[in-house]
Amino acid sequence: MEKHGANRPLKVVLAYSGGLDTSVIITWLKETYGCSVVAFCADLGQGEDLEEIRGKAEATGASEVYVRDLRAEFVSDFVFPMIQAGAIYEDGYLLGTSIARPLIAKAQMEICRLTGADAVAHGATGKGNDQVRFEMAYAYFDPKVKVIAPWREWTMESRSDLIHYAKKHRIPIQATLEKPYSIDRNLLHTSYEGGILEDPWMAPPEEIFSLTVNPVNAPDQPAEVIVSFEKGIPFAINGNILDPVTLLTEVNRLGGEHGIGRVDLVESRYVGMKSRGVYETPGGTILHAAHRALETLTLDREVLNLKASLVPRIANLIYNGYWFSPEKEALWSLVKKTQERVTGDVRLLLSKGSVRVLGRRSPYSLYRKDLATFEKDGVYRQADAGGFINILALRLKLYSDQVGGGEF
Repeated sequence: MEKHGANRPLKVVLAYSGGLDTSVIITWLKETYGCSVVAFCADLGQGEDLEEIRGKAEATGASEVYVRDLRAEFVSDFVFPMIQAGAIYEDGYLLGTSIARPLIAKAQMEICRLTGADAVAHGATGKGNDQVRFEMAYAYFDPKVKVIAPWREWTMESRSDLIHYAKKHRIPIQATLEKPYSIDRNLLHTSYEGGILEDPWMAPPEEIFSLTVNPVNAPDQPAEVIVSFEKGIPFAINGNILDPVTLLTEVNRLGGEHGIGRVDLVESRYVGMKSRGVYETPGGTILHAAHRALETLTLDREVLNLKASLVPRIANLIYNGYWFSPEKEALWSLVKKTQERVTGDVRLLLSKGSVRVLGRRSPYSLYRKDLATFEKDGVYRQADAGGFINILALRLKLYSDQVGGGEF
């Protein structure tokens, strides 16, 4: 039944993937609101036939379909800055889905303005994080646009219900009741959630993985790779200067061949519950390891510690949907300052699911062999360390005198 009234949208721009949820939503929006639906599909390197998706959206009832290639912007303006920041959520999740949502929402709002639409919609559930990520970005760009979140409105309660709805309305879908898990893929990662993965005791079936070989079956011969950075941004692999999309594609290939980047994580959703996610991030894992190794060589100790203390804050910001926010702008001013001298090369060994640093070099290296050596040097007077230690220990001596000595 149509929802009429003054607030009924006339034209809705839907963030459309061609998957189960958004395929159903086109029909549901038209059936519920009597509005026209503009399908917007973002190419973030998900490896799908986007012209086929365009045809599917049109066949399902979209009045207009926009497909935009956002790969270069995604890597240059979102993924690489996130790597500069070293953002990893809860020590495991490299934020592949989280970092994509604000870009999709930004482009969706541009399509909304271009088409004169008065509403936007997304397929995120009312239990998840993506609803927040989309809607925080919508609010940032235009708080007046109406937001429709079907999962918070319709009576369907599960993906099984959606599958039955799709069959009833003859909507072509790939999901089945036997394999109803959700897949999200882009140039940075592939994620798997729901369905058979909802039991955290059960190992993910090998058949789900698409970017990486099983580390057990990876080549016995390790591979060496050199990643080059300028101001914290990777620009070359093994001496070959590559554009951002090609570079990420290449490290994905190298990491995937050696089974690198699989993560099975029970994480804390922003809405308050725990969820289990299985991720493949081969290239991102390599780039994070290389970037961190170069920072240890080029950043002052206190700058390194300050930045490390902010990593959880930055990761939470991205995970929770605040990429477009004043706090992000402030934090990124600091991140960019720390990256001014993070330039150089890192040599890594890829072997059966692991990444090991073999070497690092930089024209801005703070490492000095003449200071760090255990051999004779003419720079550092070891006797000076005694006074340094006495000063550091003063507060401990005062405390010990006060309490009558330490306990054994």
